[in-house]
Amino acid sequence: MAQDQTIVSGMAGRYAQALYALAEDGGLTEKVAADLAKFAALVAESEDLKRFVKSPLHSAEEQLNALNAVLARAGVSGISANFLKLVAQKRRLYAIAEMIDDFHKLDDFAKGRIRADVTVAEPLNDRHVAALKAALADLTGGKSVEVTTKVEPSIIGGLIVRLGSRMVDASLKNKLNLLRARMKEVG
Repeated sequence: MAQDQTIVSGMAGRYAQALYALAEDGGLTEKVAADLAKFAALVAESEDLKRFVKSPLHSAEEQLNALNAVLARAGVSGISANFLKLVAQKRRLYAIAEMIDDFHKLDDFAKGRIRADVTVAEPLNDRHVAALKAALADLTGGKSVEVTTKVEPSIIGGLIVRLGSRMVDASLKNKLNLLRARMKEVG
């Protein structure tokens, strides 16, 4: 766990490290990762839930009561639910997104996995996703790559890849903008 210090830091990192150690001891890292992803998706989908999680106006008891209902409906239980409830009791729910991100970073590091966020103009078919994963795996020295795609028609074509701290913008929109800038320099 000493090397984990370089992966995550701060208050959210400490919470994530504690949860990861607990999940790892119980052999439950996959389940906890899935539960946290499910909760993060619920927060992302609901503006009301997002405001509620971020708001300091609600007491710990109010947050805990609301959280119990959300977790029950989402089917989140066990270590994951207990962790989220503890965070609410400690009045740290405002930082849950960062805690979840840090947990995933620790899990990815332990499993030798890297996450890539890819923005495309149109949805990719399974063959293209497989080819993209293979190309990114080669780029990372054979590590497993988890690809998340987002469709953004405004990029016109091509793709934008964020892999760790690196970003490659190979979108048609970017290429047209570069061409436009070069044309202004010449003309």
